[in-house]
Amino acid sequence: MRNTNMRRFWLALLLAIVFSASSCKANVVVTNDEQAGGVRDAGSVNSIRSMTTKRAAHTATLLPDGKVLVAGGFAGGENSLASAEVFDPATSTFASAGNMNASRAGHTATLLPDGKVLIAGGYNGSYLASAELYDPATRLFTPASSLVTARSGHAATLLNNGKVLLAGGTGVGWTFLADAELYDPSTNTFTATGSLTSPRESHTATLLANGKVLIVGGHRGRRPTITIYASAEIYDPATGRFQATGNMTRIRQKHEAILLADRRVLIVGGADERDGRPAYTSVEIYNPATGIFTPAGNMNSARYKLQGTAVLLNNGKVLIAGGANRVEVFDPATNTFSYAAGNMETPRLFATATRLQNGQVLITGGYHDDNNVSSNAWIYRT
Repeated sequence: MRNTNMRRFWLALLLAIVFSASSCKANVVVTNDEQAGGVRDAGSVNSIRSMTTKRAAHTATLLPDGKVLVAGGFAGGENSLASAEVFDPATSTFASAGNMNASRAGHTATLLPDGKVLIAGGYNGSYLASAELYDPATRLFTPASSLVTARSGHAATLLNNGKVLLAGGTGVGWTFLADAELYDPSTNTFTATGSLTSPRESHTATLLANGKVLIVGGHRGRRPTITIYASAEIYDPATGRFQATGNMTRIRQKHEAILLADRRVLIVGGADERDGRPAYTSVEIYNPATGIFTPAGNMNSARYKLQGTAVLLNNGKVLIAGGANRVEVFDPATNTFSYAAGNMETPRLFATATRLQNGQVLITGGYHDDNNVSSNAWIYRT
């Protein structure tokens, strides 16, 4: 059974890779701005020294000292990674940070209030219930308590009470999960909380200004019987329950969501049941005050598999870095998108983007259509 599940997981991944080429390239709108190398006020992206290891479906977490912990992922084929490294913005270089206790791809990494990083779940041929903590003071990974449910492709959110919500994903037997759980750093334990209204994978989870969590989209099942959601729901930490909210204007999976400075939530890109053939250029905004999603224009590039690559900039605009070979910036004041100068050459699928303390953004890894996993890294500057 373990070998069967492993073959299914990697077969689905390889099929997605094959289909991504046409979707991410055919939908790029070539504008005068692009030909000129970008828009003057949209910033620029430039390559820096590469990571020590090729990675996609990894995590990148800003540490209290301003460095970035990059952990796990896969390097192609069935090669999930236990290795980790740290990016130092003072030198723009990566250095080894040792190994996790388990190799992981599709896991989550959450910075805790005490400065440690919770790394939870993932997949390495088996769905993982294990979790571990990275301590920047000792530079060591130590085992944490086990999850209630083994899961990969879930969403993790640090709540205002210091606990971490883990919701949905896939689990043992390639099942799609509706259950959720909470990690309490004070007791180092995971406990069950309420269940999602629908099982979800490839969804997003966003902490709202009121302390609740918005869960959006995703899917359950595999083609040809896959179901993609337009639905969304809200988790209330006070009650431990999920309740439905308004629906998106279209079904989405493998999209991205980011909280705006005005407390609305930007929903970016994604795909339907064709899984990126084509990906979406469309964007919409959720208003927590009304529970309504509203269309907000279109990006210049079609993008999917971009979770974790949208970043709120210091100026209130949003950098969208993943899912395509160009970085673009969304201005919520005008609902417009502008390319940044510079080109990452290939679509960055399952990459990461992390805002640094100086306001710049670190972009790492990802893969593109021919299963070429990248060790490349870039810095975005306004």
